[in-house]
Amino acid sequence: MTNYEFMRWVTFSLMPTHLVTVRNDIKRLLKSYKGTNGKCSVLDVGGRKSPYTINLSADITLLDVPQESGTKEDLNLGFTSDILKTIQKKRSNIKDVIIEDMTQSTLDDASYDAVVCIEVIEHVEEDDIFVENIAKVIAANGWAYFTTPNGDYIKNEGPDKNPDHVRHYTKAQLQTLLEKHFTSVDVHYAVKTGKYRVQGLKSFKLSDPFGIIKSIGSNIINRFESRGVGKTASKTAHLVAIGYK
Repeated sequence: MTNYEFMRWVTFSLMPTHLVTVRNDIKRLLKSYKGTNGKCSVLDVGGRKSPYTINLSADITLLDVPQESGTKEDLNLGFTSDILKTIQKKRSNIKDVIIEDMTQSTLDDASYDAVVCIEVIEHVEEDDIFVENIAKVIAANGWAYFTTPNGDYIKNEGPDKNPDHVRHYTKAQLQTLLEKHFTSVDVHYAVKTGKYRVQGLKSFKLSDPFGIIKSIGSNIINRFESRGVGKTASKTAHLVAIGYK
């Protein structure tokens, strides 16, 4: 375990609800499916700086597009040589790094036990071929885990529109898309919206200890608020989807 991984492990329970939810979900999935060689091989799509697969007991391959000038550069999306060097120093479970667009995948079929795709699919124009290629690289009985903004409640329009989001899916739309490529699919809502979620998303700054305490407290409250919201379309921030091969 690197120093970075240790600090992430120590502070994990204090982090925003979405991060904690995703990490716990993935850990449960890894426990229930041991993989083809005893240890699960996971492709983390869009995982250039992903905190979601840090220190998990799995062989992680990170895949992301190269960072280009324009919106991707402005929003710090995609891989750069500096990001690659930093990741490889910080992470001990990285088996490989691939710079590639998943809509033009050259990966072999059934080459991974699972795929993790966190807050990525809303950025993809060709979402059908994107999901099709994800499903292809997953071995029999494997799974794919997605999260994306909840389009039943959060609309990507108006002055707050994210310029790099192509769409926000409703639960029904995401279910329909994934069912085309997976044997069974579970889609549900996650993370209660509101002031505690917003406060908890603020970065921790050592120069503002009161702000750190406020953010941590907000995350803990939001964690309790978010219990049992899986069927609640209103005032929830995310959709979580699991597709099983």
